[in-house]
Amino acid sequence: MALIIKKSKLPGAGKGLYTTRKISKDSKIIEYRGEIIGYNQYRSRTRKEEDQYLFFLRRDLCIDAMHTPQYKARYANDAAGISRVKGIRNNSDYIIFGDKCFIVASRDIKAGEEIYVNYTKSYWDYMRKRIKQQKIKNKGK
Repeated sequence: MALIIKKSKLPGAGKGLYTTRKISKDSKIIEYRGEIIGYNQYRSRTRKEEDQYLFFLRRDLCIDAMHTPQYKARYANDAAGISRVKGIRNNSDYIIFGDKCFIVASRDIKAGEEIYVNYTKSYWDYMRKRIKQQKIKNKGK
């Protein structure tokens, strides 16, 4: 799969993951890779707010791509996240196969399109809570 990184079309999202070739529905696009960590390491990183690129395979096993920018899957954004753009919608999902996670096309994706993957409602509920807590913390300073 020919994938490139460039500025996302979503405001405030930073970089995005794009395909240079057509991708058919149900195709594996890319494996989500990073450091494999356990639950205790996850909790420690969460307390330090170092959990932006965590993906749970199961309760005791997590992939952390925060310190592995060479793995391109971490650059796939969620079109249904905090900053939305009319007409842009997700085109893929995370699918777990054993101890691996892949981004899989949920529809046909045209060459040149940005890959948008569903982060799930629980992820965005958690992020909104964190943003709210950060605003409260900053008001106290």
